[in-house]
Order: sequence, then structure tokens, then C-alpha cells
Amino acid sequence: MFLKHLSLTNFRNFARLDIDVPRRVVLLVGDNGQGKTSILEAIYFLASFASFQTHSDRQLVNFIEAKNPLAVARLVAEYERGRKNHKLEARLILEPTGINGQRLRKEVLLDGVKKQINDITGYFNAVIFVPQMSGIIEDGPDERRRYLNLALAQAVPAYAGVLSEYSQALSQRNALLKALNESGGNGGQLEVWDETLARLGAQIIQWRIEAVQQIERLAARVHRELTHGREVLRLNYEPAYDPLPNPDGQIGMKLTTDTDRSALKADDIRKGFLSRLKEIRSEEIARGVTTIGPHRDELRFLANGIDLGDYGSRGQVRTMLLALKLAEVNWMKERTGEWPVILLDEVMAELDLQRRADLLKYVGEGEQVLFTATDAKMFTPEFVEKSEVWKVQDGSVKKD
Repeated sequence: MFLKHLSLTNFRNFARLDIDVPRRVVLLVGDNGQGKTSILEAIYFLASFASFQTHSDRQLVNFIEAKNPLAVARLVAEYERGRKNHKLEARLILEPTGINGQRLRKEVLLDGVKKQINDITGYFNAVIFVPQMSGIIEDGPDERRRYLNLALAQAVPAYAGVLSEYSQALSQRNALLKALNESGGNGGQLEVWDETLARLGAQIIQWRIEAVQQIERLAARVHRELTHGREVLRLNYEPAYDPLPNPDGQIGMKLTTDTDRSALKADDIRKGFLSRLKEIRSEEIARGVTTIGPHRDELRFLANGIDLGDYGSRGQVRTMLLALKLAEVNWMKERTGEWPVILLDEVMAELDLQRRADLLKYVGEGEQVLFTATDAKMFTPEFVEKSEVWKVQDGSVKKD
């Protein structure tokens, strides 16, 4: 799969951009703040319908355009997948509401037909790597769950829809728990939401178990090469509802425990999840919130048994991220049969000469790669010669 043409209107600092994208490596070169990262952000948004830079989509609308009562940002990708051409379009619409207010509405179209976002997530695939993504390892569990969700939504067609249904059911269950806590009532009212939560949550847990195991296998191999065999990488998935029973007398699994949950079936997870919800019903009513489920899962990254989130050096975290993202590329290829578009933002500046060489070797296997850099001299002359160079300045792009 590869991107053939990108069109942006009123997206970030681009009032208008129309550009053909070659089926090879592209180097976007320019000073900071000129729009290089925004191009990668637009491409990734069309794959995940989420930004890697902000949680507020209204910030993606060009700030001059956003001053109008009705403002529209438009992103269009023409791409080839499975030898078929497709056109994917996303519209971010700021429309007036109330007195001097605005609300954001999204529209997405695939080949000219309006679709629900959950129905077409994964039709176009991209993997993004930016140095700021160290938060996946160093920040709270929300960031790691977000990483898993964005990756799985692209690789597993039904994931986004099931996750959305789960979130809605969780919200309804939490509202009922709060009402029971404040006003009392029959706890049996929770049964319908328990059934829904367990059914959807079990499927999410099973998908996460499988994905973490597959990504770990690929990432461990890359990480071993990047560290020249000095470190052994592990990904430790810690579901808030763990379908495996803990050993007698042990409160929780230790990080160093190698836990294999791959043989678990979704229906078995559902039954256990449902049973556990009933066991802790009175506790959850007292707290007014759902305390177990995929919304509280955790994922930890270990090198030689050391938790990198707590004790990893900057170099270890950077190497871990590089291995994780390169593994994600290959995992997505295994799951979908197509290479994702690889997006690398200012990565070379963060790597030493050996890591740069390792990175270029790995991404060379992909079908289409876009780098950003402030200076093309960060790449070897031979690599630049084989690439297409774009000069990005003041929200415009010029092919060199």
C-alpha cells in the first residue's frame, strides 16, 4: 500500500497543499515550525483519525480559517491498496452553536461515500515515530492504552467499533453505579450492563493479548540487534481483569513473571469477567465507578527485567521506542498483508551514527517512507541520492 497524492485545505499552517507522493523515500527538509511535521500529522490522521500531537481536533483547523463562524479543514489521500485505487477524505468542520460558540464535527468519505469513522479505520495504514513518543513508556497507563488502541484499530477491522461500544457501555454503567451510590436501589439493575461490558471487554482483552505477544516477538528481535545482544526485551501486558488466576498467596503477577495468556478464548474471558463483576458489585457501588476492565489495563516495557518506565535511561527508552515502532510496521504487514506508510519525524537528530544506519536498514524494507529533518546532511549522500527531497517553508512545499 502506498500514498499517491495528498491534498490539504486549511489544515494547520497549510491553507492549501496539493502534491503527488512518490513510491519511495521522501525527505521533508526545512527549519522548525515550517510545516514538516504537519504533513506527517495529516497522513497519520487519515490512518487513525487521531492526532499524535494533540487530543483536541479543533487545533488542526488553520487558525486563520478557525476565526470564521463556519470553518472547514479538508484532508484527502489518494492511495493504492491491493492494486486498487482509493480516495479517503476527512473533513473537520467548526460550525456555529449557541452565542459565539463553535463545535467540531467530523465527516469521513471513502471513495466518495460517507462512512462512520469506526467502519473505515484501517483502510489506510500508517505508522508514526516521533521522539516525543517517549510518553508511551514514561508517562501514565493512559498513553500506553492509547498506543495499543491506535495500533489495533488499524490492524483489526472490528476493534474500533467494539472499543467504542465498550466505552459507551462503561459510561452507562458508571452513571448507574453513581446513582446507586448516592440514592440506593436494586444492584440487580447492573446485570444488563455487566453482560455487555463482559462481552465487549473480553474481546478487547483477547485482541490485546494476541497483539502484545506478536509485537513483542518482532520488537525483541529488533531490540536485540540494536543493543548488539546486550539486552533482552519484554512487553508485559497487565489486564485490570486478569483472566488467569494468580498463584496461591500472590496478590499480583510480578513484572518478571512470563505470563502466557495466548490460549485463552474470548468466551472463557467473558465468563470470568462477568463472574468477577458480580463478586465486586457491592465494592463498586460503594466507589461509584467500574474498577476492572480494559479501560484500566496496563502495559510495561522491560529490558533485562528492568522496567524502563521507572528506571530506563534516555538511550534505553529511545532504543526501545525505535524497536517498538519498527516492530509495529512489520506486525501491521503481517496482519493486513500490506506495508503501512512509515512516518519518521526528526528521528535522525535523536540517534547516534550506528542507530541511524540501523534505522535506514530497517525502513528500507517498507514500500513508502517519509522523513522530516532540518538538514539533509543527517543522511548519507547515497541515501539522499535515492530519495526525493521536499523543501518545506512557510506552509508550502517545493520539490528539490
